[in-house]
Amino acid sequence: MNNSPTTHHLPHTLLVTGGAGFIGSNFIRYILNEHSDWQIINLDKLTYAGNLENLEDVKDNPRYHFVKGDIADRKLVDALFSGEYFAANSLTPNTQDLIPNTQDLTPNTQDLTPNTQDLTPNTFLQVSTDEVYGSTEKGKFIEQSPLSPNSPYAASKAAADLLCHAYWKTYQLPVIITRCSNNLGPFQFPEKFIPLAVTNALENKSIPIYGDGSNVRDWIYVADHCRALDFALQKGEPGEIYNIAANQEKTNLELVYKLLNIMHEPQSLVTFVTDRPGHDRRYALDASKITTQLGWKPTYSFEEALTTTINWYVDHEHWWRKIKSGEYAEYYQRMYPQR
Repeated sequence: MNNSPTTHHLPHTLLVTGGAGFIGSNFIRYILNEHSDWQIINLDKLTYAGNLENLEDVKDNPRYHFVKGDIADRKLVDALFSGEYFAANSLTPNTQDLIPNTQDLTPNTQDLTPNTQDLTPNTFLQVSTDEVYGSTEKGKFIEQSPLSPNSPYAASKAAADLLCHAYWKTYQLPVIITRCSNNLGPFQFPEKFIPLAVTNALENKSIPIYGDGSNVRDWIYVADHCRALDFALQKGEPGEIYNIAANQEKTNLELVYKLLNIMHEPQSLVTFVTDRPGHDRRYALDASKITTQLGWKPTYSFEEALTTTINWYVDHEHWWRKIKSGEYAEYYQRMYPQR
């Protein structure tokens, strides 16, 4: 099995938006490690989950450049625009804040795309989510499944996908859309499910589980996701959509019990809390298209991915404690004040 895609085009520069977040920072590190002649420009507003410590080990790499800014800043984007795009945002816990979500996600895609009419990028990669399909009790969603988002966050991502597709149809902008299942791995913001469970267990605090814990998610290690994005960039066809998943479904309760077992912590730490609004029951993706057409396959089993993730948080207590305390937000505001 190929661990890297066969290159048919080698871009010189990728403009990565939101690269200081969880998936973005892992993607930047992956690209710098895998492609010695690629340049990265990381444009990030450094909102709640943007953390430059996620990229501390690459900050002095001459092929990496960080710019603090907003992708809604047309003048700034015009100045930076080059090569290929990576666009992603993750605001799932804040889905009750409808206005911030739609401002952060939908118009931003619209602000990026008009610039490309003159600048003609090689590829515009829209990194989306399985949540745009909504929930299903059985079966799996394919790329042609209708969009049926059930939360403001999912609706804003679906809207961004539709905008990207419209620019492909109208202006032949070379857009590729990927939709991935739940990620786990290092540098994920500690309020998310798995890092919250791990860090709370390390602090001997209760671990909240929404509802009865029977919600089902398909989990993929973030490094496998990053490699799939590399495949999509190099081998994907403009105008196409590719689902990315590892076929590793777990209920939330099953996952947290497995996590506690690995950590040798008691199940009594689990506390059931009121379910959150718009909480979909089950996400499931059919990823056979990217497997058969592009040759990508996941390499991490769920057990390996979960153990590796737990060990990372155990070994990086300084990272997550600073974030949980709120110290990092004050630091980055001093270092990178608003323009």
